[in-house]
Amino acid sequence: MQSNLYLILKDLRIHYGLRSLTFVLFLVMGVFTSVAQERRIQGTVTDESGERLPGVTITVKNTVRGAITDSEGKFSVSANPGEIIVFSMIGYVSIEHTLSASQTALNITLQSSDTSLDEIVVVGYGTQRKEAVTGSVVSIAGDRMREVPAPNISQALQGRLAGVEMSQTSTRPGATMQIRVRGTRSLSADNNPLVVLDGIPFPGSLADINPNDIKSIDILKDASATAIYGSRGANGVILITTDKGTKGSKPRIAYNSYYGIQEVFSKYPMMDGPTFNKFRKYAGIYTNAIDEDENANTDWQEEFYRQGYVTDHNVSISGGTTSGSYNFGGGDYLNQGVVPTQQYTRYSLRGAVDQKVGDYFRLGFTTNSNFNMSKGNQVGVGGILRASPLAVLNNADGTLKRTVKTGIDEYYVLTRSVVENLENLWISQSRGYASYNSLFGEVSIPWVEGLKLRTNLGLDFLQNNGGSFTGEGVNSVNPTTPSGASISNSQTYHWTVENILSYDRTFAKKHNVNVIALYSAEQNRYNRSAMGARDIPASAFQFYNLGQATGEITVNPNDQDYQQWGLISGMGRLMYAYDDRYMVSATLRSDGSSRLAKGYKWHTYPAVSVGWNLSNESFMENVTALNFLKLRAGYGQTSNQAIAPYATLGRLATRP
Repeated sequence: MQSNLYLILKDLRIHYGLRSLTFVLFLVMGVFTSVAQERRIQGTVTDESGERLPGVTITVKNTVRGAITDSEGKFSVSANPGEIIVFSMIGYVSIEHTLSASQTALNITLQSSDTSLDEIVVVGYGTQRKEAVTGSVVSIAGDRMREVPAPNISQALQGRLAGVEMSQTSTRPGATMQIRVRGTRSLSADNNPLVVLDGIPFPGSLADINPNDIKSIDILKDASATAIYGSRGANGVILITTDKGTKGSKPRIAYNSYYGIQEVFSKYPMMDGPTFNKFRKYAGIYTNAIDEDENANTDWQEEFYRQGYVTDHNVSISGGTTSGSYNFGGGDYLNQGVVPTQQYTRYSLRGAVDQKVGDYFRLGFTTNSNFNMSKGNQVGVGGILRASPLAVLNNADGTLKRTVKTGIDEYYVLTRSVVENLENLWISQSRGYASYNSLFGEVSIPWVEGLKLRTNLGLDFLQNNGGSFTGEGVNSVNPTTPSGASISNSQTYHWTVENILSYDRTFAKKHNVNVIALYSAEQNRYNRSAMGARDIPASAFQFYNLGQATGEITVNPNDQDYQQWGLISGMGRLMYAYDDRYMVSATLRSDGSSRLAKGYKWHTYPAVSVGWNLSNESFMENVTALNFLKLRAGYGQTSNQAIAPYATLGRLATRP
């Protein structure tokens, strides 16, 4: 008997012992029963026009079994009678089909969805369909944002989002733009919007985020939308979501690159030589300086600017299974500016995993790291804009003069060749490293449909090292001006913990309820130090050994800084929608900030907004002039706690 039982169970990989014989026989019956019921279901998925759809995800609901349609739209999946098979694909309405007892073939037709209204919008601690949003939110997809090549997110968004103003404050390669959401709010506090990267408040610069990693950007503008971030919502909130792969898709390797030339398209409007000469005569000045000639016409900008270029390379691999997704990649960006020696380089690495474990658990992480270097920070155009166009730059033998005397001033000659030939005698650079990481764990409460508990952990680290060196007599009319060097260092340590309890369910196909409760804690620690020195004994030392300087070594108290601040928050939000026509959202958040004075550290922020989709009303069915019409109104209260952590300010001003 034991030999026969071994032959039966061999292929089923079931181990047994004589003392557990009764148990084994019971197990065998169960296995054979399951094998007898489960069957292979084959079929084809098409769209409304009959075209076969590849890449459709097929899953057996509440199991880990699934499949993906091939290039001809065909699939094959194992399922039991009575189980529900789900067919889903981006841009199409998902279908659930209950398998009958005799069914072995299944042909499915997917209906395309209205992507403009069903588009998912991130609203903070959750998502909504665009049609159901009641606050003021503007969104842009990552592929649309990348239609215009740009070094960072702020430049890619310039002029493309209503109510969001981008201002160019620096032309240096790698510089970001100033962002203002619906104007400036404070005279003394920080006016920059809060940036949230993959759900975690972002402590770094937008230049650290590779635009090629972005899936979508959603910007919360009005108080009813930003109140969910309480004491940090007054300046607006930028929600950045990075690519995390596609669930149920095959591995996909992507590479994209571009190369471009940069030139000065519009110089500063300056007088040329003849015009400046006339101006002097009208002013009563007839005598030129030693290095001037009334027939000269020196274009200092032409002598100074160079042709720049930009190149960007990105590679990624992404995909997913029926229960998870992944995305890994890297980028290499280089921008050589039109100002001599100015250059910005960024190397970025990214990774994301989102995996379902069993029927109730989800785990995942996202990491974005980069190393960047900015060079030529010491060079500017201010000097050449003050120089006379009547200046003669060359000596009689054709060599370039070191300085030129024009009127009461004497200038160090700054041309393209001079700056580039100085090489290591005149340098200023900064090197930055940043790592932004988030981990999450989520559990679906099995006895309450739609109830989930999620914990987010954010761990961020930023470091910046700067150094500059100016050799003896460089950029000075005095050739014996002592050399000088300086260094600076800064570190930022930032962590966030969020516990989110959410409930999302639709009743009777018309009542959609979404409830969120949040408790979070956050801390940021920052320190900076800097020092300078004169009379560096050898130019090879540059800024790497200031202790060897023979001149004065200075430590400026204003260049030293240490800050530590924390934030504790509790939040609740209710969103309700009836029949995709009437929506209401109510939020209540309470923040405790260590930045504020005693007695005023805590404040509570209420918000409420309502919406009415008139387009979905029966009396609008015959109105063809409008594709979509919605009325909404909202009220909310936010504030700005972005003041100096140790400032002796009183109560925080709020903005309704």
